[in-house]
Amino acid sequence: MMEARRDYLVGHYALKHRDPRNELIHCICVPAILFAALGLLYAISTGFALLGIAAAMLYYLRLGARTATQMGVVLIVMLLAWMFVLPSHHVVAFALGIFILGWIGQFIGHGYEGAKPSFTEDVQYLLVGPVFVLDVLGRRLVDLLRPR
Repeated sequence: MMEARRDYLVGHYALKHRDPRNELIHCICVPAILFAALGLLYAISTGFALLGIAAAMLYYLRLGARTATQMGVVLIVMLLAWMFVLPSHHVVAFALGIFILGWIGQFIGHGYEGAKPSFTEDVQYLLVGPVFVLDVLGRRLVDLLRPR
């Protein structure tokens, strides 16, 4: 049942993301926006970032164990990057820059698509977007690894 809900939401999201340019832009900008949002939470405190991850995980658990596991790994890796890779004194500026550029890219992509972003229809699509990107990247990886 959960996987059916996940498949429905991702399939519905995909309907507004058919243009290859828009899909490519989403594969770059959706993770960037997620990374930036997590960075902004981390700038407040590690606890806020963990709270944000926990809230997202509650949503992803409703879409199934596989989705929750995949997104949990992505979110933890992103948080670790903020904690250990990037200079802490520039987190807010860096995260805001990524966030703004990511949204500019998203709207350019939807210009190619000729469709409004899905989140304007339902805010939960802000959390479905990263799952869509994982699906697209997974398909691309399978295509690359498939013997010819």
